[in-house]
Amino acid sequence: MLLAIDAGNTNVVFALLEGREIKARWRIATDPRRTADEYVVWLNQLLQLEGYRLKNVEAVIIATVVPRALHNLQVLAEKYFSTTALVAGQAPVEWGIELHVAEPASVGADRVVNAIAAHHLYDGDLIIIDFGTATTFDVVDYRGTYKGGIIAPGINLSLDALVAAAAKLPKIAIAPPESRSVIGRTTVDAMQIGVFWGYVAMMEGLVARMRSEIGRPTKVISTGGLAVLFNDNSDIFDAIAPDLTILGLALLHERSLRI
Repeated sequence: MLLAIDAGNTNVVFALLEGREIKARWRIATDPRRTADEYVVWLNQLLQLEGYRLKNVEAVIIATVVPRALHNLQVLAEKYFSTTALVAGQAPVEWGIELHVAEPASVGADRVVNAIAAHHLYDGDLIIIDFGTATTFDVVDYRGTYKGGIIAPGINLSLDALVAAAAKLPKIAIAPPESRSVIGRTTVDAMQIGVFWGYVAMMEGLVARMRSEIGRPTKVISTGGLAVLFNDNSDIFDAIAPDLTILGLALLHERSLRI
């Protein structure tokens, strides 16, 4: 079985796969100081709850946008799973797609992995929106070439910054306002409208501009924790793929076996 690890800025997601089928998944807050020993105590208990053991893991693959977290995850693979972890984007796990950007090495691993998975699942030109700490918009053309994209502050990050900088504004939940009106009559209403509908307007505006620049019919694929919430309140999405990053890691692992 394969243990796929997606180490993001906010959470590290662990997924246990048999082939491309996800058998279990877990997440833990990202902390670069967390040691391999700490990871395995937590992970071993969760594996057992799902009916698995450490020895069932035969391979490990990692995608990370937090370089300081990588070492301890590699130690986890070596020490407790007796395998050398594959790292997305590093030999022998090359991307296998062209990155048509000015600085290929600076593109986040999660963005490229998403592009690989989306091109595998869907035909034609694609815009992939990933709701994470940042919200990323990435373009993959019909040939599978990564063309670049946009990085915007995530909605949680935007809300946290607003509350932190304005002393009298309360912390609110991220949810659609109860009324469809965009004229708030209370402070909370005004904040919900600004945060939620403002974010929807930002997404719709950027997607419209990207589609215009691409100049061909383009599908919009969403992934990440808030994808479903926004899908219910906008018509820009053609599909939701919640496990896009994990699928991309499984595909990279399969490719490494053929090398």
